[in-house]
Amino acid sequence: MKLEASRRKFIKSSLSTGILSLTGFPMIVPSNVIGGTSQTSPSDKIVMGAIGVGEMGTGHVRSFMGFDDVRMVGICDVRKEHRDRAKSLVDEKYSNQDCKTYNDFRELLARKDIDAVFIATPDHWHALVGVEAARQHKDMYYEKPLSRYFNESIAIREAVERYGVVFQHGTQQRSDWRFRFATELVRNEKIGKLEKIIIGSAGYPPVGPQPIEPVPEGLDYDFWLGPAPWKPYTTLRCTRNFTLIYDYSLGCISGAYGIHDVDIAQWAVDADNTGPIEVEGWGDISNDGLYDTILRWGTKHTYANGVDLIYMDHISARQKEPLYKLNSMGIVFVGTEGHIMVQRGFIDANPKSLLKTIIGPDEIQLPRSNDHRRNFLDSVKSRRDPICPVNIAARTDAVCHQADITIRLGRKLQWDPENEEFINDENANKMLTGYMRSPWHI
Repeated sequence: MKLEASRRKFIKSSLSTGILSLTGFPMIVPSNVIGGTSQTSPSDKIVMGAIGVGEMGTGHVRSFMGFDDVRMVGICDVRKEHRDRAKSLVDEKYSNQDCKTYNDFRELLARKDIDAVFIATPDHWHALVGVEAARQHKDMYYEKPLSRYFNESIAIREAVERYGVVFQHGTQQRSDWRFRFATELVRNEKIGKLEKIIIGSAGYPPVGPQPIEPVPEGLDYDFWLGPAPWKPYTTLRCTRNFTLIYDYSLGCISGAYGIHDVDIAQWAVDADNTGPIEVEGWGDISNDGLYDTILRWGTKHTYANGVDLIYMDHISARQKEPLYKLNSMGIVFVGTEGHIMVQRGFIDANPKSLLKTIIGPDEIQLPRSNDHRRNFLDSVKSRRDPICPVNIAARTDAVCHQADITIRLGRKLQWDPENEEFINDENANKMLTGYMRSPWHI
């Protein structure tokens, strides 16, 4: 169904009714409060469920089970092969057959014994699952991006805040010391006044039309499509490359990678509670094959303080921005007195003396996290926000939607960060709101 134009009014109204009954908040008491030993007692375990256990989700199952204070008890996926694979990992870990499997996420979320879940479904499912998780009072580790459409981002934020659950967005570069250090150097003006940020994100090669194939046994394909338009099955549609199909994702400009670096750019500009006020750009879109997200692009987002975010795929960034010398995805912060380059596993600066900088106790020091999942689990226990809470996620998501929409409309757009909408542009604002195939709705 088409969601109502007045997003906030509709979302607040829809959150007042749930599709399943509510449970109480989990009560988890850290062992150090009750005098626990180095081993976590059963009452201290964070009982977790997994929703979406493809390649990424299976990695989360392994990682979360590596923590002594986690007990994985439920697996949900619409593909039986994935469910069975993840269950076997859980059963092997705990030497029993207690882990339950589900095709429908609502059945897992209805379990009163589960405290927290991770959500690693395709992007077009994120908000639907997340809103229901919040209604069921489940804390959640939530894979990026926040949503397929920005009105869904607002919905998940409203739900998380209303029900008071812990939410960690999967933009894990905030838990990487290199990105934190680079951001602290920028925020403390160690490169002088920040002038612009250059992001080089991932790109992808297009593919042609794909053959219609029979749905494989064990896949609930109609449920996989869910709120997205019905399309015939083809193998590439339901692989991890779903992120390159516009029905399900914004592609490399968001969930397929780019949102990670956009999140760091927002951190560096101190824009976690705001965003750019203007955006313009260009992009190449393949319209004759399965993949139809933007494959090459360049956008300029301007903040109120005059800083420009130059957001490109990394090939275009190397071709068009002389200071972008990274060999793949990453960020360059450009100031009046130097610049910093950072990507996963690498950091460099000009002048290099910047790398020896010690941020003093009276300077800006950003929150510390060296393990994104551990940071989430600690927040589940403390009930304090983790390093990437939902309000930050929504602001980062907005920048990605701005980029996609300005390219598709082919014109400069003005953004109102307070009301989170484009200024005097009805067509652009319509693109913030998605359509859901019946019977799905938020």
